Amino acid sequence: MEKSRKWCFWRKPKIKATPPMPIILLLLLSIFETGISSTADQFKVDGKVLELDESNFDLAISSLNYILVDFYSPWCRHCKLLSPQLDEAAPVLARLKEPIVIAKVNADKFTRLASKHDVDAYPTLKLFMHGVSMEYYGPRKADSLVQYLKKFVSTDVSILISDSAISDFVEEAGTFFPIFIGFDLNETVLSNLAVKYKKRAWFSVAKGFSDEAKVLYDMEKVPALVAIHPNYKQQSIFYGPFEGEFLEDFIKQNFLPPVVPLNHETLKLLKDEKRKIVLTITADENEDQTQNLIKLLKAAASTNRDLVFGYFGLKQWEDFADKFEANEKTKLPKIIVWDGDEDYFSVIGIESLNNEDQGSQISQFLEGYRQGRTEKKTVKAPLFMGFFNSVVGIVAFFIIFIVVAMMILMVVLLIIISKDNEPVRVGSREEVDCADNSEAESSQHGPGKKED
Repeated sequence: MEKSRKWCFWRKPKIKATPPMPIILLLLLSIFETGISSTADQFKVDGKVLELDESNFDLAISSLNYILVDFYSPWCRHCKLLSPQLDEAAPVLARLKEPIVIAKVNADKFTRLASKHDVDAYPTLKLFMHGVSMEYYGPRKADSLVQYLKKFVSTDVSILISDSAISDFVEEAGTFFPIFIGFDLNETVLSNLAVKYKKRAWFSVAKGFSDEAKVLYDMEKVPALVAIHPNYKQQSIFYGPFEGEFLEDFIKQNFLPPVVPLNHETLKLLKDEKRKIVLTITADENEDQTQNLIKLLKAAASTNRDLVFGYFGLKQWEDFADKFEANEKTKLPKIIVWDGDEDYFSVIGIESLNNEDQGSQISQFLEGYRQGRTEKKTVKAPLFMGFFNSVVGIVAFFIIFIVVAMMILMVVLLIIISKDNEPVRVGSREEVDCADNSEAESSQHGPGKKED
């Protein structure tokens, strides 16, 4: 009997063909381009203000090199005033060689996003440059906002090859930032510092200029670095040395004009200033006598660059003068050295300036300060703090605090009872309208409002 045969069929294993490497690369490139295309479509730079929220904010910041974000609240009056200015500025900024996009976020709705970016007032403007944010403190009118923002996308160091090029550069730069022009300086001398301080000033080098330009900018010789403050019509000149810390010190010291007219705005510029301030308080900063005094202060500032020189008039800012014990009965001009915080120093024997030979008196004042012939004083505290520091004030404060707390508690309990256990919405911002500090338009104000 024939043995049954077992037939065994051998099948060749199926081998999945591996696509050639170029095909894989093409597929990946196609996917990447599709992603870029969809992102570009989502954040098209077309001159319109973008609406951002928690779902697309991070993508927008990472996709766009320069983006100004307005964190607003629908109930805020200042936000409503700002909105049309941003709408007007957006198409102009989008047409720049390096476009700047304007976007807005409803911070009242997307509270976590606002909190993440330290938004505590409305409107808050933040400029994101390559993903890094900085607070925007510039102007808020459309044309001024555009001119201000152009600084951040400008060339690090502009090369000026004629007198007309210098004039055009100064005009285009505007009045918001100091302007540094290096006459007969090599671009490389300024390049590193120009990058480092790009957010704070314009930088340029001038070549091929005429003798008229030297006269115009009051230069005795070249090479020279001229620092111009168009807003204050002041300038300083540096003749070197142009290496090491000398050049950088001159630039840092000239972010402010030689003599600063103090007001609410310029006081903000001093918040990060480490130098002490030689402060002169005059009767009226618009008087001819004050203008003559400013010239003397400029001369003193040029040889005392380790100090900031500032002035203001009692007539213009009486409340601020009172902090330094200056009033209508004080002999003015009064001159002191202020640390920018709580303390100031008067020089013994020279607390005010006479009308005759004020230049010599300023020199004697500075000499006395440097020799330590000073009396340290404390800036006058606000009336509330003076009241609080007294024993009676402390007791009264706690009594008032307890009474107010009890009244608030009673009101909350009454609301809970009247709502019949319905959820209570405390502090709804929709019911609040923002107003200027100087106006009492409503008895309720948003906790985070900013003035234009």
